[in-house]
Amino acid sequence: MGRWALDVAFVWRAVLTLGLVLLYYCFSIGITFYNKWLTKSFHFPLFMTMLHLAVIFLFSALSRALVQCSSHRARVVLSWTDYLRRVAPTALATALDVGLSNWSFLYITVSLYTMTKSSAVLFILIFSLIFKLEELRAALVLVVLLIAGGLFMFTYKSTQFNMEGFALVLGASFIGGIRWTLTQILLQKADLGLQNPIDTMFHLQPLMFLGLFPLFAIFEGLHLSTSEKIFRFQDTGLLLRVLGSLFLGGILAFGLGFSEFLLVSRTSSLTLSIAGIFKVMATLNPPRGWAPAPTWSCCSGAASQRKGIMRRRRRTSWPRDSSDQPGEQL
Repeated sequence: MGRWALDVAFVWRAVLTLGLVLLYYCFSIGITFYNKWLTKSFHFPLFMTMLHLAVIFLFSALSRALVQCSSHRARVVLSWTDYLRRVAPTALATALDVGLSNWSFLYITVSLYTMTKSSAVLFILIFSLIFKLEELRAALVLVVLLIAGGLFMFTYKSTQFNMEGFALVLGASFIGGIRWTLTQILLQKADLGLQNPIDTMFHLQPLMFLGLFPLFAIFEGLHLSTSEKIFRFQDTGLLLRVLGSLFLGGILAFGLGFSEFLLVSRTSSLTLSIAGIFKVMATLNPPRGWAPAPTWSCCSGAASQRKGIMRRRRRTSWPRDSSDQPGEQL
């Protein structure tokens, strides 16, 4: 009877994790192609990202208000001390990760972006060592080499390769390693009460907006203020279409953020990274016109990265001792 209960619990946990991963896939793949399509005609990715942050904050605040009215329980509100000391680093890293990622769409294809961005798991492993969430082992070094080798093979002689775009998305991957390591630590701090993804997004968005604003002001502020698509518009219909497209992207960004934080809070940042690796296969054969056909080195690089991820997954599939719970390790 006890063994049967354990089997049922394991199956339920596996089904729940699979459902969360599929939810993440829907929003992640959708917003990737949507943002790439939008940046072809709207060349202000940082402004687009900031508008997405505003939409996410609006939906998060609305969701919190609805839940509070239905449950008659006050939602968590952090003090300024905890907000600036514990949330600010995660918010700044998240803002830079998202901003640089969207910026890179101006220069590179979706397939190159997705494969390069999947290297974030490499940086997550590195920062897990720095934050003492992992122990240095020979197997860990092998995983890092496999992932790094896969990235090199994919980008080597890649068609439509652009160094500026590649540097942007690689920088986003590096910052993403910091972002998701700090996010997991933040979500696991029970005293903060941010286990709910809606509460987490509500607290992160204002600081993310402020953190991204200086980059926007420097690189896009002047050009946007003289653009006929927003501030100097002459066609009201065009303005409404642009704002509608940006707002729809914000809805997708809200769904992506919710699915990401929900997956990390229920499993781990490593699980999110592993799911991101398998998402690469959906973008190696994108619709015609979005990206070039995958080359031999591209497929070999993908295989090398997946091999590294699967080796890493086997190392973390089982707890080191009976006190550890699956999904709580990084």
